[in-house]
Amino acid sequence: MPFLELSLAVHQSDQERIELALEEAGALAVTLLDAEVDTPNERAILEPGVGETPVWDRIVLSALFDADTDRAGLVHLLCELAPDLEPDQLRLRDVADQDWTRVWMDDFKPMRFGRRLWIYPWNIEPPTDDADAIVVRLDPGLAFGTGTHPTTALCLEWLDSLDLAGKSVVDYGCGSGVLAIAALKLGAARVDGIDNDPQAIVASRDNAERNGVADRLALYLPDAFAHEPADVFVANILAGPLAQLAPRFAQCAKPGAPFALSGILQGQQDELLAIYAQWFGDLAVATREDWVRISGRRRA
Repeated sequence: MPFLELSLAVHQSDQERIELALEEAGALAVTLLDAEVDTPNERAILEPGVGETPVWDRIVLSALFDADTDRAGLVHLLCELAPDLEPDQLRLRDVADQDWTRVWMDDFKPMRFGRRLWIYPWNIEPPTDDADAIVVRLDPGLAFGTGTHPTTALCLEWLDSLDLAGKSVVDYGCGSGVLAIAALKLGAARVDGIDNDPQAIVASRDNAERNGVADRLALYLPDAFAHEPADVFVANILAGPLAQLAPRFAQCAKPGAPFALSGILQGQQDELLAIYAQWFGDLAVATREDWVRISGRRRA
């Protein structure tokens, strides 16, 4: 089904008000984009502070409406809901419907991490002639974590380096479930996956079922997880939450348990190393592109 797209550029201070007007006018979805993209003023937002939802100084609001929406009536209604808007600010165009996840999946190719571990998209059959290959079949959907991001890759390679046979694992920030499923495919007896996004819980459960490991994966929102210590701990989130949650993470790892943290930008690792040294030893840093993994072991 095609859609009608309406877009306009606004200042940060007007974003919430105009976004509410678009929703009141019947928008099916509203997307925020940087109005300065591809210009020298472009500003990437890599990690918000806790409780913050930062946006750019100038924003393009892009809203989708039903294709048969009365265009003149829509413009008139928006100008009534937001009287400071001028009709010539509003750009309208027809857009074709696509299954955006499937379009993205067409470019998602098999990838190897470490010696044995492979991540395959669900639409590609893995070969059967490599007896040592450990294959995770993934349909990432909307949740983060496909193996393509450096932070995920760093954690997958770390998991592949461990002997996980019969071990219990905590995966904090499970996203699509890729790390939890990889740990189970690598021999872990069970994994507790925790994420604050309900969509991630759904995606992790779906991907675990596709890989035949759902019976060994327990999934929780953070407040529902009881901190039971595990033999292995991994967290792929962001530096701010990693710092705040360090005492809780220490409770999630048994004495001697290997642990890994990622989602850390270059330059953020020193503060985290100082924090985690209170509970963890043998600390080591690995990097990929602009991202960092910290690993070590829980002290007795």
